[in-house]
Amino acid sequence: MLALLGPAFVAAVAYVDPGNVAANITAGARYGYLLVWVLVAANTMAVLIQYQSAKLGIVTGRSLPQMLGGRLSRPMRLAYWAQAELVAAATDLAEIIGGAIALHLITGMPLLAGGLALGVVSMLLLALQERRSQRTFEGVVIALLVVVTVGFVGGLVVAPPHWGAVLAGVVPRLEGTGSLLVAASMLGATVMPHAIYLHSSLVRDHHRELAGAPGQGAAGEHTHRLIRATRVDVVWALAVAGAVNIALLLLAASALAGEEGTDTIEGAHAAITAHLGPAIGLIFTIGLLASGLASTSVGAYAGSEIMAGLLRLRIPLLVRRAVTLLPALLIIAAGAEPTWALVLSQVVLSFGIPLAIVPLMRLTGSSTVMGPWRDGAALRWSARAAAGLIIALNAALVVLTVRGQA
Repeated sequence: MLALLGPAFVAAVAYVDPGNVAANITAGARYGYLLVWVLVAANTMAVLIQYQSAKLGIVTGRSLPQMLGGRLSRPMRLAYWAQAELVAAATDLAEIIGGAIALHLITGMPLLAGGLALGVVSMLLLALQERRSQRTFEGVVIALLVVVTVGFVGGLVVAPPHWGAVLAGVVPRLEGTGSLLVAASMLGATVMPHAIYLHSSLVRDHHRELAGAPGQGAAGEHTHRLIRATRVDVVWALAVAGAVNIALLLLAASALAGEEGTDTIEGAHAAITAHLGPAIGLIFTIGLLASGLASTSVGAYAGSEIMAGLLRLRIPLLVRRAVTLLPALLIIAAGAEPTWALVLSQVVLSFGIPLAIVPLMRLTGSSTVMGPWRDGAALRWSARAAAGLIIALNAALVVLTVRGQA
């Protein structure tokens, strides 16, 4: 069982990237415990969706982008690839900016130089994946995930939340267009489209020994064992990611709510250092740096798999990393407010989620594709409910924002 675990923990890195830090700190600092329910709901949906993605890769031996690439016409493949690349670019923006902020807070390095340094280090991690092995890459990423968890949960030890208010925050409610915008960014930061595309590739590469038709003899028993292990992998990995996200919001709500300027990462770090001590402030920034480094490596890997599956074109990971690094560096150089750029990037991600979930839901619910491993009725309806909720939230965000501008 232990040998079969790992892919979900790599995918889970996408759920604790700097975009999560920005969105969750903004939510806690501005609205206290009001939006706890968003994280609970988003993490529950993430468990279902990542399990479906992993199961698709195990049963078919192909990734979600590959499955879509084989079913879409060339114009549709190009259009679908374009939106997926936009999502990947928004992801990379969050990760590079977040890591650059962490380096600036730790060393005083300018944001542009920090973003470039983070890109170079992520190239070294990707070279490890290309030239060594999938499992070595997984081990390094999981180690960084441990650092992220310690860095972001540690502050709650010295600033515990008000548990009554936390329970009240589990009840779904909003307070105007501003809270809806932040809720959409939290959803986009938690249910990550590129992680949905990538997870099917991760299990495919992790379980290279998978062979034969599903549901027949020894091959069928092997598939059953892999799916059972994947359930454990997904639940544990997303439980860790969910705990980190909720801890970030609770820390902001308990220690930062109502203070001026604490809805930015830099302001939050300054307030954490002032209220909880420099040691907690340093632990927080180390967690942020590990988050940016791990997630930007995983994001570049996801972008490569999306391109290979949809365009049937594979370019070296390091070349792709160099190209996709450029937009994030240009935005930093333009002087955009970093935390707000992170939050808006997560809103972009929330609009890409349905375009990943709906095809995945249709594929894993098809007996033609999945055979005896087709999703059961409960999972199919749960996935539909999740997709409907996400689409409704995005539609409400557009309507309320337009009305607010009128």
